[in-house]
Amino acid sequence: MSYYQPGILAAPVPSQARHLFFTLDAIDALPAALDQLLTLVDGQTAVVGFGASLVKALGGRVQGLKAFPALSGVGVDNPSTQHALWVWLHGDERGELLHRSRALEAALAPALRLVQMNEAFRHKTGHDLTGYEDGTENPHDEAAVAAALAPGADGLRGGSFAAIQQWQHDLSGFAAMTGEQRDNIMGRRLSDNEELDDAPISAHVKRTAQESFTPEAFMVRRSMPWIEGDRAGLMFLAFGHTLNAFEVQLRRMSGLEDGITDGLYRMSRPITGGYYWCPPLLDGRLDLRALAAIA
Repeated sequence: MSYYQPGILAAPVPSQARHLFFTLDAIDALPAALDQLLTLVDGQTAVVGFGASLVKALGGRVQGLKAFPALSGVGVDNPSTQHALWVWLHGDERGELLHRSRALEAALAPALRLVQMNEAFRHKTGHDLTGYEDGTENPHDEAAVAAALAPGADGLRGGSFAAIQQWQHDLSGFAAMTGEQRDNIMGRRLSDNEELDDAPISAHVKRTAQESFTPEAFMVRRSMPWIEGDRAGLMFLAFGHTLNAFEVQLRRMSGLEDGITDGLYRMSRPITGGYYWCPPLLDGRLDLRALAAIA
């Protein structure tokens, strides 16, 4: 039986998903709400993450967990829209996800209130809406476990830290660029997904090359596209055994390391940002022993 939420590492990304974000409204009602959460979440088709504020409200402590920082770089802004609880629902059919999200919303009230919902989907075999393949450099197998899952004592071992940003693309502006300009933003050729040796230093793959950091900044990406009316983009999602890998990559992307901004910001911008701790499993249920108030 898995000791971590298996939906974190399950590949490929699901065909349909919903990201649900909750704010804390009534602390006194939290024990009952979490009892309901334990019955509705399996860690496979529903991955759960706790924000720092919710962990503190429960009297718990998770080393390394904090609120997402509002990070301003060289001409770019990465906003913080931190929430108390995040649930990532997986499925194959949108109607099923609608009913499951409604059941969660009702079960968690009045302690936790749904304040944001984003639908996402798998494009082709795991591509961004720009057409470029996403997550090419993801670690696999044991390397993925080492990158995504925390070691440590019971109640923490198998937990994972999730970093989430909703990026909104300028697809019209991107389409107006030449193929060479688009490839240079990504650092890969669209035609065969091969990395460009002569890509500019601002290319996304060069800004985020995981092995170029000290220590190396490996994490497991599980991003999926989203569409809302005439807006569209990528729900960026990465899991790590700490938040350090994501944060050092974001700082370099934002130009805070050397003054060079990631070319990705030329065609997209983040509009949300949050950090969450995904607890491990114990006997098939969420292991909340790290949350002292309900241990």
